[in-house]
Amino acid sequence: MLVESIFDRESLIKKAAQDEGLEVKKARAVIGLLEEGNTVPFIARYRKEMTGALDEVEIQSLINRWGYLQNLSGRKEEVIRLIEEQGKLTEELKTAILRAEKIQAVEDLYRPFKQKRRTKAAIAKEKGLMPLAQWLLAMPSSPVKEEAERYISNEKGIASAEEAIEGALHIIAEQAADEASIRQWIREETFKNGKIQSTVKKEEMDEKNIYEMYYSYEEPVARIVPHRVLALNRGEKEDIIKVSIQTDPEKMVRYMSKRYKVNDKVEAGAYVQQAFQDSFKRLIQPSVEREVRNELTEKAEDQAIHIFSENLRKLLLQPPLKGKVVLGVDPAYRTGCKLAVVDDTGKMLYIGVIYPHPPKAKKEEAEAVVQQILQEYGIEIIAIGNGTASRETEQFIADLINKSQSQIAYVIVNEAGASVYSASETAREEFPDLQVEERSAVSIARRLQDPLAELVKIDPKSVGVGQYQHDVSQKKLNESLTFVVETAVNQVGVNLNTASASLLQYVAGLNKTVANNIVKFREENGKFINRSQVKKVPRLGSKTYEQCIGFLRIVDGKEPLDRTSIHPENYSEVKKLLQGIGCTTDDAGSEVLAEALNKLSVERVAEEVGIGVLTMQDIMDALQRPGRDPRDELPTPLLKKGVMKLEDLKPGMEMQGTVRNVVDFGAFVDIGVKEDGLVHISKMKKGFVKHPLDVTSVGDIVTVWVEQVDEKKGRVSLTMIAPGE
Repeated sequence: MLVESIFDRESLIKKAAQDEGLEVKKARAVIGLLEEGNTVPFIARYRKEMTGALDEVEIQSLINRWGYLQNLSGRKEEVIRLIEEQGKLTEELKTAILRAEKIQAVEDLYRPFKQKRRTKAAIAKEKGLMPLAQWLLAMPSSPVKEEAERYISNEKGIASAEEAIEGALHIIAEQAADEASIRQWIREETFKNGKIQSTVKKEEMDEKNIYEMYYSYEEPVARIVPHRVLALNRGEKEDIIKVSIQTDPEKMVRYMSKRYKVNDKVEAGAYVQQAFQDSFKRLIQPSVEREVRNELTEKAEDQAIHIFSENLRKLLLQPPLKGKVVLGVDPAYRTGCKLAVVDDTGKMLYIGVIYPHPPKAKKEEAEAVVQQILQEYGIEIIAIGNGTASRETEQFIADLINKSQSQIAYVIVNEAGASVYSASETAREEFPDLQVEERSAVSIARRLQDPLAELVKIDPKSVGVGQYQHDVSQKKLNESLTFVVETAVNQVGVNLNTASASLLQYVAGLNKTVANNIVKFREENGKFINRSQVKKVPRLGSKTYEQCIGFLRIVDGKEPLDRTSIHPENYSEVKKLLQGIGCTTDDAGSEVLAEALNKLSVERVAEEVGIGVLTMQDIMDALQRPGRDPRDELPTPLLKKGVMKLEDLKPGMEMQGTVRNVVDFGAFVDIGVKEDGLVHISKMKKGFVKHPLDVTSVGDIVTVWVEQVDEKKGRVSLTMIAPGE
């Protein structure tokens, strides 16, 4: 009889809630909402009463755990069915499978029943040597060779007692290797006391000596940090080093002997131990080493993806410099610095090129062009890309500002991915008449005005704030980075009348097709004047409308509530609230309304109008600050007017800089010289720092002190610990 479904939905929800440290009721609500087709941003923002105000990260983590438990339970059912079909399912085995916490443990239990290729043990069993194997495991005191001679058979192809013994030992070796408890113990022992070793394989392939420290390297498995795991993997993949995990084989064999109660005082016991040595070396060690390295890699990948995601989140949520006319500069030597002027709405006004650097070195001509642009267009700020020739261009701009005694400031903008965007179909559609480099200059200027709106046009993997991003699972990386972009976009909200399709596609419920349809509808019918019009967009159904509409804003429409984060499903209750205090929707954002709302009890008003307290609090906040952008509360980019050279730096010098990237071992800070300086994790603050992300993140403006300058290698070591602390 096949096993019936043994896992009900409720028990899995309870398990997921327990694993995530959540109340079951909250987990049940999230999973129910998800199954109804709701998106994570919508659940987090507009269903707070049901979820207890869980944020997007908590919701996504629960969803991931729920998915894993469903896969685990499905595999358990499958394995139980397969073993039962063989007539080998015992209650004890079934209980062990049901109690397994990981898919790996289920696979260990299933291993003895799996259809195998024709192994040495399988051939020995075909020759009828299973009884001899069982006789040896019983530890008799009789002579082994004498017993083995009984199995000699020309018909079965067993020519001698030695051949019979060898076959029996193969059976014992495979039986031990298939035992779940033995594999589990050896795996845990390898994690606890194993050592990961690397040796050089093809040194000549390591032209820049990148992997030199791993030519002869050893570290406990238990202590190796994620970025070293990925470095070893890459070196091995490039065939420069050989990586292995070393354990104590004798300790493993002793454990196996103990499990089988081997009597080493009898001859049979010595043979069984010989089988265990073969079992460990030939069958267990290679697969456990693979499993351990896979687990180390998976954890290292998760860490690398987490760091990339956190860095990307901070980069996307950099505060915009709104309402500024910007001159964008894409630096270069031979091909010249491309210039682009964009107005305060991001519209391109001018494109040009100057050649202030060698080989052409037309510095005076370049100065005249820039001076004219500054005056003609009323430039308020200059954005310089941080790529090739960035520092020389910065020096040129700083000198020009000093000469003209202008009050204009400049900012170094992280241009990672700008070239990817410039060559993309999106950029070609946006600027069909511009060259690739000219599009880059526009992108650099716009990144300063609104980083989020510009960066969403680029594949998140190309924004240059990760480590070992090409060495991790690309599927997992894509999923994680897409989630980060979606969260950031929905957290900020999107102007329905100005947003590009690239930005709109990340709004909850929308996809690329519907985003393009919104833009097309806008182009054909003019600006949206109210949120209800969105329902007319092709392929945008009622469920999609419900999910996306709260995140879409109409700044200058007919309905004042349309410029807030308040969902249209609550408009009637909001108007009831406003009527009760003698106000209208036109008062949104006014001091009069703010004063009236501050006198109210959120709990009492929520009860009166029939809305949950958490939702009512959000509504009252939105009414007081209808156009609120969460990024406005963050410190603005570091504006500069002067520049420094590497040789100007002296140990102990105090400086301010912008964090450009955070990695496992520290943070790279732009202090205005050619190379970003490194603040090692040990120099971030006094005391123990678990990870650099606990101290700083991308985009932070930090105070640092110069520790060491290596002019030859172009390296600067910095500290965030003040001298004398």
